Amino acid sequence: QVQLVESGGGLVQPGGSLRLSCAASGSIFSINAMGWYHQAPGKQRELVARITSGGSTKYADSAKGRFTISRDNVKNTVYLQMNSLKPEDTAVYYCNVNATTTRWGYPRPYWGQGTQVTVSS
Repeated sequence: QVQLVESGGGLVQPGGSLRLSCAASGSIFSINAMGWYHQAPGKQRELVARITSGGSTKYADSAKGRFTISRDNVKNTVYLQMNSLKPEDTAVYYCNVNATTTRWGYPRPYWGQGTQVTVSS
């Protein structure tokens, strides 16, 4: 199995910054894409940013120009640097990793437990 541990959430004022981290551990053979999703109360979980094993990135329109996703393949960790935060960024942020646990296995998604980000004055 694969375990994901997230950190870095919290309360920040509008215009502030936060950096989320998500470390993957366990029986990992390989990790493909890694990403961050968020879910606000009463809304569906949505993609924020995604990064492939080769470093290609994809961002939600709301995140473009403000957020940067990166990964450390040695540490099996994905980061989300969030700048110029707005109240509408308030949500629970979930880490998502597509990984295989054996050489011949198919990649499957794993989710972190979520970390709360609150943007408020």
